[in-house]
Amino acid sequence: MDNILHTVVVISLLCIVYQDIQYRAVYWFLFPIIIIGSGILHYTHTMDFYFYTSTLLNSILVLSILTILFLYNRIIVKKSFFKEVFGLGDVLFFVALAVAFPTITFIIIFCFALFFSMLVWLIFRKKAKHNTVPLAGYMALFLTGVYTMSWLTKTGNLYMI
Repeated sequence: MDNILHTVVVISLLCIVYQDIQYRAVYWFLFPIIIIGSGILHYTHTMDFYFYTSTLLNSILVLSILTILFLYNRIIVKKSFFKEVFGLGDVLFFVALAVAFPTITFIIIFCFALFFSMLVWLIFRKKAKHNTVPLAGYMALFLTGVYTMSWLTKTGNLYMI
């Protein structure tokens, strides 16, 4: 069962990478697939209480981050938040990450995925067709690497941190 879920999650992540980088738009149904698939993987590798607690804490963190971004945008940047600054796909990807991992793992992966996205954008922005960052796509690429390395090498358990 795990192998099927791993495959479905990674294929969905790779679809997000391609679509977000190429078109800056992603099929909506990929996000529920990732949320459900990665949520099941998280749930089956931890105890019920820890799954629900970490999902709640992660969701609070995501909501806090989005609220701060929204307020900063509204007060300082003064652009349309979902049209010019942040995409709905990015929000849905943040939700997928919130369900996918225990809190400490979530924070580590979230921070490194953002850092990775910034580096990749700085390197490739001159060659990009669009002038916006495909945040969900770059984060999905990072998460694909994390999942693949974890599953293939079996060096560590993403759900035990």
